Amino acid sequence: MTEAWPEQRRVTISDPQVMRALAHPARMAIMEHLSTVEGGATATECAEIAGLSPSATSYHLRELAKFGLIEEAPSRGDARERVWRAFSPSYYIESGQDADSEARAAELALVDAHLARDSQRARDWVRRAPDEPREWYEAAWFSDTLLLVSAEELAELNQSIQRLLDPYRRRLRKDPPEGARPVAVQYRALPLD
Repeated sequence: MTEAWPEQRRVTISDPQVMRALAHPARMAIMEHLSTVEGGATATECAEIAGLSPSATSYHLRELAKFGLIEEAPSRGDARERVWRAFSPSYYIESGQDADSEARAAELALVDAHLARDSQRARDWVRRAPDEPREWYEAAWFSDTLLLVSAEELAELNQSIQRLLDPYRRRLRKDPPEGARPVAVQYRALPLD
C-alpha cells in the first residue's frame, strides 16, 4: 500500500531561493508529475516527463529536495530505486505585498515560467486540435471574459470555481470514467488597472 500525503499539507512559498529553484521547466514538470501521482516516482519515471536523462533528472530531484519541495517516498520493494514524492499536493507562490525587490523578481521569474508553459500548452492544443477526436475538439474551451465585480464577489467567484474543479483533480480522482485524460485548466482572475 502506498502512503499518500494529507490534503491539508498545502504550502505557501515566499522564499526567493525556492521560487528561483522552481522557475525551471524541467522542475515544474517534475513537480506537477509528483503532485499528481500517488506513491511517487523514480528519476527514470520523472525523466520521461521532463524530457531529460535520468541522471540530469536526479540532479533536479535533489535540488527540489534540498528546498523541501519533495521528499523520499516509501520504497516499492526494490531497495536500489529511489522513489520521490511531492511534499505537498499543492503549493501557492506569494512573496507578499511588502516583499523586497529580490523576492518580487523571483516571483515574477516563476510566474513567467508558468505562463510560458501554459501558453505552450495552448499552442500545442491549437496545432493538434484538428486531429483530435470530435468530442475532445468540441469540449475544449478558451474564454476571455471581462467581469465587473467587487473584491468580495471576486473572492466568492474564486472559491466557487475551486469547488467546481475539486472533484476532477487528478491527484484525488480514484475511479475516472473510461476515456478520461489529463486536462490543463488555467484560471486567472486579475483586476485590471
